[in-house]
Amino acid sequence: MIGILKYRAGNLASVSNALERLNAEYIITDDKDRLDRCKAVIFPGVGHAVPAMNDLRDRKLDVWLKNTTKPVLGICLGMQLLFEETEEGSCETLGIIPGKLLKFRPGTAKIPHMGWNRFNILKEHPLLQGFSGDPFFYYVHSYYAPVSRHTIASCNYTLDFSAVAARNNYTGVQFHPEKSGGAGALLLKNFLNIIQKSDEQNNAQ
Repeated sequence: MIGILKYRAGNLASVSNALERLNAEYIITDDKDRLDRCKAVIFPGVGHAVPAMNDLRDRKLDVWLKNTTKPVLGICLGMQLLFEETEEGSCETLGIIPGKLLKFRPGTAKIPHMGWNRFNILKEHPLLQGFSGDPFFYYVHSYYAPVSRHTIASCNYTLDFSAVAARNNYTGVQFHPEKSGGAGALLLKNFLNIIQKSDEQNNAQ
């Protein structure tokens, strides 16, 4: 069972629909006891970082997220909140992945970065297995995570930024896999495989 984290900024409907298409069992919850019984968590998000973080703190979900050892997949704002801080409202975020989110600067390209764009795989990772060429994904964001040692795939929009980041049991994607057709479905299938392997390892211990 996958827990889809329920909070003020969660994009719940499209994520749950994507999991249904993959025949994956899930619950939508903000109950920490129920989350503890899940095998993994998807941390979706749209909107502004400040109210999102306030809501997580009010529900004590920030502490739960920082302490869980389950596989976690952050999507869009959910990925951004995994980092230490953001320029969006000068907000301190979860601090799970080192780095600060920056805003795209006005220039030749429109802000937000919206629509289909590619990513470039920088490091091998189970979340990125099976991709060939430069797959397209659907992005909507005005803030970005700079490329760092935790970046496993990058995208370019005025500059290179982290399209996919990973640290320990946490992974995050800046794009919306649930809105990215076959490429997004493959990435979610890879996350399901990560969950299965994690569950097998836990059962073997």
